[in-house]
Amino acid sequence: MRRFLLITLALAGTCVLHHSVAQDVEAIVGDTIAASDTAVVMMCAAPELNLYEPPKAPDFNFIKSRTNPAVKPYKFLDDQTWVGIPVFAAGLIAKAEKTAFRQDYNNPNTKIRLIKTNFHNEIDNYTQYVPLALTIGLKIAGVESRSDWPRFWASSAASAAIMAGLVNGIKYTASEMRPDGSTRNSWPSGHTATAFLAATILHKEYGLTRSPWYSVGAYTLATATGVMRVLNNRHWISDVLSGAGIGILSVELGYGLMDLLFKNRGLMRGDLSEFPDLRKNPSFFAIEMGVGFGNKTLILPAFHFDVPTDIFDEEDINDDTPLELKFRSATAVGVEGAYFFNPYIGIGGRLRVKATPINGWSKFALTEEDEIQRAFKDPLFDNTVQNVVLTIESDHITEFAADAGVYVSWPLSSRFALGSKLLFGRSIMDAIDINGHYSGNQLEFNFASIEDDSQPMFLPSENIIDYKWDYIDVSASNSFKFGTGVSLTYAHKNHFSWRVFCDYDYSRKIFTATYDPLGVIKGLSPNLVELMDIFGWDMTKPVSSSVKKSLHQWVLGGALCIHF
Repeated sequence: MRRFLLITLALAGTCVLHHSVAQDVEAIVGDTIAASDTAVVMMCAAPELNLYEPPKAPDFNFIKSRTNPAVKPYKFLDDQTWVGIPVFAAGLIAKAEKTAFRQDYNNPNTKIRLIKTNFHNEIDNYTQYVPLALTIGLKIAGVESRSDWPRFWASSAASAAIMAGLVNGIKYTASEMRPDGSTRNSWPSGHTATAFLAATILHKEYGLTRSPWYSVGAYTLATATGVMRVLNNRHWISDVLSGAGIGILSVELGYGLMDLLFKNRGLMRGDLSEFPDLRKNPSFFAIEMGVGFGNKTLILPAFHFDVPTDIFDEEDINDDTPLELKFRSATAVGVEGAYFFNPYIGIGGRLRVKATPINGWSKFALTEEDEIQRAFKDPLFDNTVQNVVLTIESDHITEFAADAGVYVSWPLSSRFALGSKLLFGRSIMDAIDINGHYSGNQLEFNFASIEDDSQPMFLPSENIIDYKWDYIDVSASNSFKFGTGVSLTYAHKNHFSWRVFCDYDYSRKIFTATYDPLGVIKGLSPNLVELMDIFGWDMTKPVSSSVKKSLHQWVLGGALCIHF
């Protein structure tokens, strides 16, 4: 009976005993264990000589292979989430909907810029590598990750090779012009692809095996890199979305191929859990995209020039036609996250950028430019005006919104949950803008023409000028806003889930249009401005028109969530 118990224990798991322990057992039981039985104990105990031991100090053994036999090998399909494919597809959709992000190409003077800002920062050239640098730093510090050094190098190299092939292959096939007009290699964004590749490597090595907060931090930084590429006017939003999808997909494929090649060799830690349980951890960080609906028109009162009526006929100067702007469907992208204290209640926030194209803005610019050029062809100017053009700087009302508040989750099962929220925040809108540009000779008003109609009204001077001014812009006041929404979340795998949502936001803004069609005179003929000032007309003062409007906005979309 004693022999039976010892052999059973050995076969059931006493392989963790050291070789010396087997010798001690043999000494205790003495001759009651036969040589063959001792061999069984010894055979089970022998592997202990090569058992994996976690590093307890900085690890500089960059080529030394280590294996933890307790970690279950990954299978290619089991380890794929395929989340990069829909993210890439979102970029394709955004690219197809060019009018939601780009100005009207029918106007040759259009400057293709989504957001009217002078933001410029080169930090995105470095933030794209930070998650990867952090991964390497943690490994050097001896913080155990998914892979040993050789498997990590192989997986990272395979991922980078796949990403480089996809990004460059698409870039130089699509030949998409950058928004700043510099080169035709805009789509997809290589910086964003690199940032999300680095973030996904950190997610694989530490986010899945140690703490999801590694994933949250990595993807937040990667998202910030993509946003800066747009703000720097180097990429369209479609470029950033597709780049993010390629970065994620490349790592999953690269790691999957190395899982097939290495099998269980070089694995040090397994995943904490395979599926997120929405009954236990509804806390999330999400990257989202949606389509916005709401107000269709904005009507601003007619502009009124305060001219001296004893000299000019006011009806000839002023037009009673109001300025009517027609909105198209908006495109919204953003990030959102919430921390839940229990399965039902949490707090969080959202950052969102929403671009709403304006119908007819390009036509308005072309019409106004044509009227100015026809006016300067009047014999009064004696063909002295050389070139006046109007340039569209932006034909989208772009809204930046930051919100925070209470989040609610109602788990239907471990993999499905309904959600809602009540958010309060601030809305900032970028103006739509048309600029004027005159190049040519400066003109001098000929005072002799006041008494002698045969004299030309203007005389060209020798001064060559290049003058720009704000022709018209429509801006909105910053405002308080509140919002709510409903969502349905489906837990996918490996801390990932998909979410569909419908959000509603309300704000009340003052829209102001500033109109300066006579601004060209300020640079073209300064002494005419002085003359009009004598008659009581300040030609340097633009006119404006304002209206208050309540905005009811809906966003219907989807999101990729990381749970922590």
